[in-house]
Amino acid sequence: MIDKQWSSAAEAVADIPDGTSLAVGGFGLSGNPIALIEALLAQGTTDLSIVSNNCGVDDWGLGVLLQAKRIRKMTSSYVGENKEFERQFLSGELELELTPQGTLAEKLRAGGSGIAAFFTQTGVGTQVAEGGLPRRYGADGQIAVASPVKDTRVFEVRGEEREFVLEEAIATDFSLVHAAVGDRHGNLVFNKAARNFNPLAAMAGRVCIAQVERLVEPGELDPDAIHLPGVFVHRIVEVGSDIEKRIERRTVAVEGA
Repeated sequence: MIDKQWSSAAEAVADIPDGTSLAVGGFGLSGNPIALIEALLAQGTTDLSIVSNNCGVDDWGLGVLLQAKRIRKMTSSYVGENKEFERQFLSGELELELTPQGTLAEKLRAGGSGIAAFFTQTGVGTQVAEGGLPRRYGADGQIAVASPVKDTRVFEVRGEEREFVLEEAIATDFSLVHAAVGDRHGNLVFNKAARNFNPLAAMAGRVCIAQVERLVEPGELDPDAIHLPGVFVHRIVEVGSDIEKRIERRTVAVEGA
């Protein structure tokens, strides 16, 4: 029987080397694989190229790796909640490949499905397709590296000719994800909003490491309830249901309003 359970987050990430590429699940602070991120921080892995929708906040999520200057490059769609991210990017310490959110999701899914590239209308007529987006700044504040021009092609869709831009898929060395429940075969179930980029990030990694709040025996999960089959997951670590979960901006109604 295939048993993918590992005893700890530290053990599960121990062979992730410097300079590796990582796909990391999460949307805002929802579904962040924080135990795996903190284990990676503790072991000192650096020079990371990370693909994730965003980069956490200054003191949580991927933000802890950023704060420690362990990240060389981010491929993201949204980076507006992290002041240290802004500082490192504008000072030339961090490379950024800014990607439309839906395109980023499909690039990960395609990478996990063995698809090399795809055409999309998103970004046509903008710097996403035409190039020139800053990827890295120099010490003088000028653009040192800009995004390249991408191939475009016209297709007939529903009787109308439309322009599309070619986007290459993303496949990474490792992926880190968070799920609510998993079994020892690696089948995963996500809870509500945590089912965001986690399944896609899991698919994109050559080696997928999943932290789960609850680990069950094979056969306990209803096959119809499984969100990601174990074929995409290689290591699984139980972290417990009391693991810290943060909210970016907590808002509540005024009593009696």
